[in-house]
Amino acid sequence: MAAVFLSTALSFLGLNHVLENGEIRYALGGWAPPLGIEYVLDNISAFVSVVVTTISLLVIYATRHIVSAEISGHLSSFYCLVLLLLAGLTGIVVTGDLFNLFVFLEIASLAAYSLVFLGGRRAMLAGYRYLILGSIGGSLYLLGVAFIYFSTGTLNMSDVLYILNQQGASSSVSAGAIFIFAGLGLKMGLVPLHFWLPNAYTEAPSSVASLIAPIMTKVAAYSMLRMFISVFPEGYLINEVPIGLMLISLGSLGVLVGSIIAISQSNLRRMFAYSSISQLGLIAIGIGLATPLSFIAALLHIMNHAIMKALLFLVVSDINSRFKSEELKSLVGIGKVMKLNMIAFTIAAISMIGIPPTAGFFSKWYLALAAIDLNQWPVLIIILGSSLLTAVYIFRILENVFVKTADSESKNNQQSIDSKFGDAHELSLLNITPVLLILAISIIAIGIFNMLIITHILEPAL
Repeated sequence: MAAVFLSTALSFLGLNHVLENGEIRYALGGWAPPLGIEYVLDNISAFVSVVVTTISLLVIYATRHIVSAEISGHLSSFYCLVLLLLAGLTGIVVTGDLFNLFVFLEIASLAAYSLVFLGGRRAMLAGYRYLILGSIGGSLYLLGVAFIYFSTGTLNMSDVLYILNQQGASSSVSAGAIFIFAGLGLKMGLVPLHFWLPNAYTEAPSSVASLIAPIMTKVAAYSMLRMFISVFPEGYLINEVPIGLMLISLGSLGVLVGSIIAISQSNLRRMFAYSSISQLGLIAIGIGLATPLSFIAALLHIMNHAIMKALLFLVVSDINSRFKSEELKSLVGIGKVMKLNMIAFTIAAISMIGIPPTAGFFSKWYLALAAIDLNQWPVLIIILGSSLLTAVYIFRILENVFVKTADSESKNNQQSIDSKFGDAHELSLLNITPVLLILAISIIAIGIFNMLIITHILEPAL
């Protein structure tokens, strides 16, 4: 907790310094680039760093008692892996070196695989699939970096951008771009490279899922966006290599596939896993449109989705710790005994749909405006349709929580809920409930004051 709190505080100090004095560039070990590794803290990396560390801090605090119950024999291993995971993710965010990004990507991935394994036999199978596909993704990314290196003679992002601006397009650079985005697409869980994600989120310990679901794939999405703005020349990934079109197409497919499969799920964690695939599709569309407004929408949605998904998974973890069930039918009548938690849950749920004034509405709104500016009317329909599809499975949940109480099955379930409420209630009030309220208030506050984030942080950089 102390280490993550310190990292979070330093992330905020770094963001404040960047906003007041401009970006920070640091040559590791005194070796100047292109020979050495460079770390860069600019508006965007500082912004994403704040998101990653803050969400991690809140989740780790909220799930302390759940971790003790789920992973009682491996607590030291768990927290060591958590710190490795966060070191990898924050390293990805601040590095200015293509190969160093791969190193941090593997550090974070290896820690994530191991954290998933802690869930038992079924989790080991899910984690093994995650490991195999994640290793393929890392290999594709590394192969792409090799093509870029052999074409430019450097791994520093700024140098690569400068050299590519000078020498123009080449087939090897185009091949490198394709491999890099294929690898990052797999790490991000972009359809059809998403097969590892639902089982990993569902079978992992609930405390692990609450940590990796909000931030793991968002950092991969950030890496994609970083390639557009810091590595490849403006327009290269649109005109020379159709990466932008690919992201728009696969993102749109992900929105539909993720939402439709989520509607059919009865397990809450699996439902939210497929929901993540849908929401990641929206982020991919924002990156693929490749305009300043669409990049702003993508970055806002990275933050908004991290907050919303952390809140939703924490609620599921709390329900599972109290009632030993994550099934939709087990929620009947639960709103009466978990009032504050379910109010916070409802705020995150309507933000997922995109109802104003929540944060989720504004990132979708800016994405829709970006699509209109480019006359991408099919994309606009997909964005609007995503809200309707999300509403279907979200309202199924809210109906069970707040409405269904009449039939005999519900009464029996309510008696079961009342009998199990007990001591877990006190632990929740001390740990999870304050965090849920903080996240819920943040969703409303970010929605109302989103223009401050845009005008002061994102717009100057994009």
